[in-house]
Amino acid sequence: MHFPFLKYSKIYFLFSGILIIASIFAIVAYGLNWGVDFAGGSVLRATYTDPRPDVQELSDKISGLGLSGFSIRFSGENEIIVRMPAVSQDIKDEVSGVFYNMENIEKGSISFESVSPVVGGESKARASKAIIFSIVAIVLYVAFAFRRISRPVKSWQYGIATVVALVHDVLIPVGVFAVLGKFLGVEFSIPILTALLTILGYSVNDTVVVFDRIRENLIKGAGETFDEIVDKSLNQTLGRSLNTVFTTLLALFTIFFFGGQSLTYFSLALIVGITFGAYSSIFLASTLIAQIYYFNQRKFRQ
Repeated sequence: MHFPFLKYSKIYFLFSGILIIASIFAIVAYGLNWGVDFAGGSVLRATYTDPRPDVQELSDKISGLGLSGFSIRFSGENEIIVRMPAVSQDIKDEVSGVFYNMENIEKGSISFESVSPVVGGESKARASKAIIFSIVAIVLYVAFAFRRISRPVKSWQYGIATVVALVHDVLIPVGVFAVLGKFLGVEFSIPILTALLTILGYSVNDTVVVFDRIRENLIKGAGETFDEIVDKSLNQTLGRSLNTVFTTLLALFTIFFFGGQSLTYFSLALIVGITFGAYSSIFLASTLIAQIYYFNQRKFRQ
């Protein structure tokens, strides 16, 4: 079966455009609910025994201390974590007292960690730099890997298509977490940043496989048009791409449902990013290469 991928390129661009615009809107309108690692604040950790503490009861008791902007979640099998803004030592003692008065909390397990706003701000800057550096390094790698290709599309133009695909793959999960942060209070944390960097590597690997097949077919495909070569390459790599993403998602869904609360949003970020990374590798990156080819042809005729 031969599927004419390029025939429906307008649909891919429209779909991706809607997703990117929606993601940018969510990020600008809602912002990210930065975790303590980025925004600064305090974290209380405690170990509990059966029965599991009631979250609503805990929330009411902590709210009764006049504290707001905190979140409560469970981690692993028997750990409870309370994240809150930077607070005074007196407030820390009062929050700790709430847990010390609970019978199913192990008294020696209660601990506080603090991150200053300055350190949190530095973490934000480093996170942004890490993503930008990763994208630049990947683009340079793609341009180098395809340096021997000069016709009909130059090697650095493969890098441009890769950048667009990578920005697409990162923006969408960030937009999802902007929405989750607004309506469910989900924090943007270091594990989610780690997932985004992992998505970049996964996505570019899938894209390079398709580009590499295009390169091979350009060498062997005498008499074929560039459109035919791109379509042929996509059909040849489609099975491999779908099998890879399917098996990867199987593992990630297992982690999402059974890996414990501490891994829930890490695995969710990977699920969203890898799904759209596979989509962009198949439907977006190579289609962009074809559009660049059309642009070059029109420019040459002029």
